[in-house]
Amino acid sequence: MIVRPLLLLLLIPLQAVAQGFAGLGTNADGFAVPTPEPEFTFPQDHGAHPDYRIEWWYLTANLTGPDGTTYGVQWTLFRSALAPETREGWSDPQVWFAHAAATTPDRHYVAERVARGGIGQAGVTIAPFEAWIDDWRMAGPSFDDLSLSARGTEFAYDLDLQANGPLIFHGDAGFSVKSAEGQASYYYSQPFYKVSGTLTLPAGDVEVTGSAWLDREWSSQPLAETQSGWDWFSLSFDTGDKLMGFLLREDGGASFSSATWIAADGTTTAYPDGAFAAQPLEVREVAGRDVPTQWAVQLQDHNIDVTVTALNPNSWMALSIPYWEGPVAVTGSHTGRGYLEMTGYE
Repeated sequence: MIVRPLLLLLLIPLQAVAQGFAGLGTNADGFAVPTPEPEFTFPQDHGAHPDYRIEWWYLTANLTGPDGTTYGVQWTLFRSALAPETREGWSDPQVWFAHAAATTPDRHYVAERVARGGIGQAGVTIAPFEAWIDDWRMAGPSFDDLSLSARGTEFAYDLDLQANGPLIFHGDAGFSVKSAEGQASYYYSQPFYKVSGTLTLPAGDVEVTGSAWLDREWSSQPLAETQSGWDWFSLSFDTGDKLMGFLLREDGGASFSSATWIAADGTTTAYPDGAFAAQPLEVREVAGRDVPTQWAVQLQDHNIDVTVTALNPNSWMALSIPYWEGPVAVTGSHTGRGYLEMTGYE
């Protein structure tokens, strides 16, 4: 089938395909651009921002079954604009697509959906909150109380999420710089969800519990043209503390980094380029690509020196826009678990 790849090409102007991973280094002409000192308004900012070119609602969950087996779940809704406006019907320039995955120690299941805005097939409403595409849904009376569902050909999940901590704002109060040239996004998270529900696999249903992390981000040019991809870590330590850190890789081999330390009580410390470090320890061939599946991660200011290891090294998202995404275990100076996303490995 070539329908979905062709639809996804609508997300990226043809002249921008080579500008950063998935065209995210595309020029922002005509779209709104994030600026410093943002003022967020809730619940409105949980909804869509159609005057920005790209936006996502991105949830990852670390789960455990009754026998102690570890699982991972991903649910992501993306909005990408062909123009900074909305219209009724098929002429609406907002394009929506979504990814879902379920990961076990030996299998990785993935699925995707694509929809055009303006016809009711996908969208986000604010109060009560609902983000949907076809029959995939994240919905609830508030952002702190949600149900989550998705279906693929070999997997499904139905989960309940309850937040027990505050929203977290990355960078400078939610203004997250992505390059030395100043590309940026608005970026906040809810990393304090407790999760329970059912994961359906080919062998049957599994009752699971665990924790989840939801990222909200929007921009119009989140990468520089020379940035080919990123390595993003969301780590939850057994102490209750958390760490978000990312490396944005430059074409010439350099990288730009950023991090947020999240204390167990929800207080945060933002770290600029250079404070967060991550080096590959083990590289595997995954889907014909050399992909780092074990990392050494350091944040000196909090004595973090840990090894981050993929639960399943073959967690390749073999979708129209391919990348690696999966749950990880954390050992070393701190223990815990989390998620790792890696893009731009070709």
